Amino acid sequence: MSINSCNLENDLKFALNKLKNGTDIRGIAIEIKNYKKSLTSEAVSLIGNGFSKWLKIKNANKKNLKVAIGMDSRLSGPQLKEALEEALTSEGLTVYDCGISTTPSMFMATVLEDYKCDGSMMITASHLPYYYNGIKFFTSEGGCEKEDIDEILDLASTPGEDSSNLTIGEIKEVNLIEDYSKLLVNKVRDSVNCEKPLEGRKIIVDAGNGAGGFFADKVLKNLGADTEGSQFLEPDGTFPNHIPNPENKEAMGSIKNAVLSSKADLGIIFDTDVDRAAIVSRTGEEINKNALIALISSIVIGENEGTTIVTDSITSTGLTEFITNLNGVHHRFKRGYKNVINEAKNLNEKGINCPVAIETSGHAALRENYFLDDGAYLVVKILIEMAKLEKEHEDISDLIKDLKHAAECEEKRIEIKCEDSRAYGQCVIEGLNEYVSQIEGWSIEPKNYEGIRINCDKEKGWFILRVSLHEPLLALNIESDIEGGVKSIFSKLEIFMKNYNNLVL
Repeated sequence: MSINSCNLENDLKFALNKLKNGTDIRGIAIEIKNYKKSLTSEAVSLIGNGFSKWLKIKNANKKNLKVAIGMDSRLSGPQLKEALEEALTSEGLTVYDCGISTTPSMFMATVLEDYKCDGSMMITASHLPYYYNGIKFFTSEGGCEKEDIDEILDLASTPGEDSSNLTIGEIKEVNLIEDYSKLLVNKVRDSVNCEKPLEGRKIIVDAGNGAGGFFADKVLKNLGADTEGSQFLEPDGTFPNHIPNPENKEAMGSIKNAVLSSKADLGIIFDTDVDRAAIVSRTGEEINKNALIALISSIVIGENEGTTIVTDSITSTGLTEFITNLNGVHHRFKRGYKNVINEAKNLNEKGINCPVAIETSGHAALRENYFLDDGAYLVVKILIEMAKLEKEHEDISDLIKDLKHAAECEEKRIEIKCEDSRAYGQCVIEGLNEYVSQIEGWSIEPKNYEGIRINCDKEKGWFILRVSLHEPLLALNIESDIEGGVKSIFSKLEIFMKNYNNLVL
């Protein structure tokens, strides 16, 4: 290899690696002011080649490899899908074109009997603005890990064998979302032994113009529910009504208003690619974040007492008390849905009964469903419980009536202005370890796996400070059970932080 070609390969590898975002690919797919396009058709084509090479190695050069490709409603989706299809078929692979799909359904394409794909790719950037896009990768073992993405990108930037002699692969259009919906419907019917268990119930969906609109017509209606009042079901990649994000206040306010105005029994909201969800009760109670974790904990612990619930690091002390009172065990781990899921898998391998891993973001993965973070399956689990509770004249929100909510909570993002932001952030956290002893009533939470978590007795609260997974900043979450508690905690913390000049307070 010449020096010039070697440099070119290194430049290409660097450019592709900049698109890596944990276990996903993410980039700017539509150029707008101040945002230069980085996720181009050319880059995506190379990544498709890398994935095909990776699958061939993984499957020991198995013939007739099949890959499913789906996308959410983003405007750039069709163009990127076409680039992937060309790349994969040029390598001799058969492509199942799934059209608009959900991220969880794309995994199911690797395990469903009529598909059994060797891999799948979902074109999505979750709840990010319309000009972003990205790719998620799956095999029948689950979502690809960081190490897998590294290998795929290395193969993408390395010249491969001449593929001109290969037979061009076939593209087959399939209706995956239809088959996936039937699975969800049958799960509910089989669990409650009833064809139309939601008959007489009004249940509405807010899809935020993402990929989740199918749930109203293909799942809820087939279970007998009245879905009148559902909104933003049509895919629209400009997301004109609100960001499809169950953590977003505007989005949650939108489904809450729809529930109250239509007098619905339940409201369901999905993110863009339906790997996250939240609900709203008939009274307008928003059940997301800690409340959603409490709800699913109540359901799974009810099925099997003494189980361990794995969550991310920013959950409340009220949630821990709630799970403990149900005779469950709360295992608070790290942020990042893959971290939470992998921790749950690890615990099960050690013989610890852990049926669910769930983040405050709405990512929830159940062991009974391949430990796949699936917003639609999470909702199905809730619908099953809802149908059972109806016989006892109870509402789904009754399951979490004992959950204590903090009087105040706040999230702050503190920018770090220096080149090595992670190292600097870690330095701040180490300094805070020493500062805590100077504040009366503050103590370090011993069971913590990320950053530093401090219990604040005087303020009847707590806070956690951690280095962000993807951005040059410190993430701070504060909760207090008394009025003015959050302000009191932050004022003491701010005194300490002012010693660090590279923090933007």
